[in-house]
Amino acid sequence: MSSANRTDVPPETVGVSLEPEGVEVTYTDGRSVFYHGVPKRAEGRVVSAPGKEVHLLVTDPTETEGVMLYVNDRKTDDEILESAGVGRVILGRNESESVFPGVEATNTGYRVEVTADPAEARGRVFVFVEDEVSEQAYEIVAPSEGDGEGTEAPEQVE
Repeated sequence: MSSANRTDVPPETVGVSLEPEGVEVTYTDGRSVFYHGVPKRAEGRVVSAPGKEVHLLVTDPTETEGVMLYVNDRKTDDEILESAGVGRVILGRNESESVFPGVEATNTGYRVEVTADPAEARGRVFVFVEDEVSEQAYEIVAPSEGDGEGTEAPEQVE
């Protein structure tokens, strides 16, 4: 299957473990992934650097389960995502979509912007931004009074 034929895939519930060293996600097929580091707090939104993979995790109120979604992932076969319980949304240039209650993803061209209202999402909202050489983790929190600028994911530093 060519990358041009990738489709949206609905997510299933996956296991979540919030650890002092990072966030572990257990897929429905029993495999797990560990996102290293304590997520940085981002008020209201996260904007990825160009060319980065964006993974979105929204937990339930117990913080032990959640749904995982890849935004504009064109590498992973549909069957792999389906067996793992991971969803995918493909957004066209300048297209936005409400991916979960209180959570919206936007393709701004070369960057992906995720905005969220954690209260409306009824759980914690994590955004993982990565490529082959770097990984950043963010938790979107409600903006503080008079602010709401959000966070731009830093450019790769090497």
